[in-house]
Amino acid sequence: MKKISLAIHGGAGTILKSEMSDTMEKKYLAGLKDALKQGYNHLKSGGSAIEAAQLAVCSLEDNSLFNAGKGSVFSSNGTHQMDACIMEGEKLNAGAVCGVSGIKNPITLARLVMDKSEHVLLSSKGAEEFGKLMKCKTEPADYFYDEFRFKQWDRIKGSDQFQLDHSSKKSDKFGTVGAVALDSNGNLAAATSTGGMTNKKYDRIGDSPIVGAGTYANNKTCAVSCTGSGEYFIRGVVAYDVSCLMEMKNYSLQQACEEVIQNRIKKIGGDGGLIAVDKKGNISMPFNTEGMYRASKDYLGNENIEIY
Repeated sequence: MKKISLAIHGGAGTILKSEMSDTMEKKYLAGLKDALKQGYNHLKSGGSAIEAAQLAVCSLEDNSLFNAGKGSVFSSNGTHQMDACIMEGEKLNAGAVCGVSGIKNPITLARLVMDKSEHVLLSSKGAEEFGKLMKCKTEPADYFYDEFRFKQWDRIKGSDQFQLDHSSKKSDKFGTVGAVALDSNGNLAAATSTGGMTNKKYDRIGDSPIVGAGTYANNKTCAVSCTGSGEYFIRGVVAYDVSCLMEMKNYSLQQACEEVIQNRIKKIGGDGGLIAVDKKGNISMPFNTEGMYRASKDYLGNENIEIY
């Protein structure tokens, strides 16, 4: 049997069942299920890991429940500044964008950076200019407007506060989205996309678009997409750290993921989680917060869709 596997996440954080209505829980689970289905069906039909990961993330970007694409949070100036990264494990090619506005699917623009440019990371206006050249689909500002996101921002706008979606300060926050995939040719891929944090200033960039921090894929080991306190995930080089433990210390996927999320990142004060798949199709989805929106389907057809 040719092994295929897919895992997705919609952010980790203070997600309490006691504060989640049945209606909203069903909506989140349905959103995760739809993204998982799109990505997995592509793999099942012989599609590539990179395309499956991109399809799954696009689905989450199009769902306003998640902090990416359409559901992105508001920055301090009242705009949406989005980041994304995609990477394939065969040749270690990657593409990323940060601080972009008006792009319907930032992960698609990241893919174009990987495939159609000589660069890895493009930012802000330059990335948007490249997107126009590539005829990347754009949307007006009102497409990204969400009443819930606006109220999040309205509570703290004009202050020096910012709100990380996984923060324990409040329970109504959700974060980054991502996907990792293994295709029938044995290739791995990872994709991550985010709207960042509410009321962020100074064009702050987190770990999501940074290769090795929030996103990483290597056919020798695994594919990883992270969600959590970005500054700590950058400092811990979390996504690469998982791969490195597997390659250099011969850790299993589960051992490497647990070591990084439950030990290393916590030691420096970071919280969050990650999803990962290895070259054998094994899946790991650890987190050190109250919850993480997550779903997976492995080569045996075992499906998991969970929040807490």
